[in-house]
Amino acid sequence: MSKQEQRAEAERLMREAMERKGLAVKHGDTRIETKCGKCGAVNKVEAKAGETRVMYKCKDCGHEQRAM
Repeated sequence: MSKQEQRAEAERLMREAMERKGLAVKHGDTRIETKCGKCGAVNKVEAKAGETRVMYKCKDCGHEQRAM
């Protein structure tokens, strides 16, 4: 299944859920998996809804940087 088909399926499911009104659809935080630019360690960072760049510290080396 391509990304475009997945988006269409997700939108269809959201519309159906909204029509039923028994289910509230909420936009939650996004979890970003990013690599440290200094040591290369993988970090998981949470971004609030609507944020595109998030400041974080690497869990291994402590280097402060931004995730996209």
